[in-house]
Amino acid sequence: MADAKVIPFDDDRSRGGQGRTAPGRTARGRAAGGGRRTGGDDDRTGQEDRGGAQKPLTAVPGAGSGSGPGTRREDRADRTDRGDRGGWDRRIAEGLAFLRRRVTGEYEVDEFGYDADLTEHVLLSALRPVYEKYFRVEVLGIGNIPSEGGALVVANHSGTLPLDALMLQVAVHDHHPAERALRLLAADLVFMLPVVNELARKAGHTLACTEDAQRLLERGEIVGVMPEGFKGLGKPFSERYKLQRFGRGGFVSTALRAGVPIVPCSIVGAEEIYPMVGDFRTLARLLGIPYFPVTPTFPWLGPLGMVPLPTKWTIQFGEPVPMDDYPPEAVDDPMLMFNLTDQVRETIQHTLYRLLVRRRSVFF
Repeated sequence: MADAKVIPFDDDRSRGGQGRTAPGRTARGRAAGGGRRTGGDDDRTGQEDRGGAQKPLTAVPGAGSGSGPGTRREDRADRTDRGDRGGWDRRIAEGLAFLRRRVTGEYEVDEFGYDADLTEHVLLSALRPVYEKYFRVEVLGIGNIPSEGGALVVANHSGTLPLDALMLQVAVHDHHPAERALRLLAADLVFMLPVVNELARKAGHTLACTEDAQRLLERGEIVGVMPEGFKGLGKPFSERYKLQRFGRGGFVSTALRAGVPIVPCSIVGAEEIYPMVGDFRTLARLLGIPYFPVTPTFPWLGPLGMVPLPTKWTIQFGEPVPMDDYPPEAVDDPMLMFNLTDQVRETIQHTLYRLLVRRRSVFF
């Protein structure tokens, strides 16, 4: 997988899994659900009142002979407040427990530097507001990712900055019933940048090379790769949603050696967050970066121009392409590598077209 070294960070209504909430998210839902359950009680009480049914007020706890609608509203507010306090109490308790583990060293870091405790409680928590409120990501076909064992998720790459890789990581963790961690393969550039290097390691990402990818897959991890690399990430806005080359099939040979399925993934919405209309190539060479983007807002508005547009995203996981049916010597067949690479690429491309057709608007 020599060509994988150019994969950037994060590089280079479907079936059973759709709509299912991961166990970690269920607790948050229950905390927020106290007010909703209270509202349901009041709705039933109001229906009894309108129908002239017996005991119009005693259906609400605490209502007496002098009680009225105001009492019911106050009671609902009290119970909602208690539910909110319970949610905040839980969050505070989780935060204190996290700090205790950091101080006492009761957390694990694997050989690649992945810190699952920090990723879950800090890194993913910081990304969730962007994922849920800003990009409003819709996830389809999450059931195509296996609940156990390794798999290679292959996705398109775009957006000028690799936010699509980060949103993909949140999608897999938060929507999969098993809350699986996505280990992304990153380019050399990521591990040359201060701060970014450490965060990438802590979040579970590793260098895009055959050895690291195969070790992760054989350990039963979900590995993510975006074979377009910088070619996809930095393509002009006029070429949006047109996939670039997927290399020479390095990711296919890695999946074959590990005997794990390839899960095609199509991401719609990332292309429009930074519409790239130009590239200062000379400045990019001086800075040692693949490209220096020019967008309608950057660099003209300075740091404000780096704020992405609030597009509506859709991430769809396709049917897995099994690799365990091929003999071990299949990795030495260049024609097979080419055909499988092209099959995965075409699957992603056609899914992108279908998602674009069903999309009502870039922003809604």
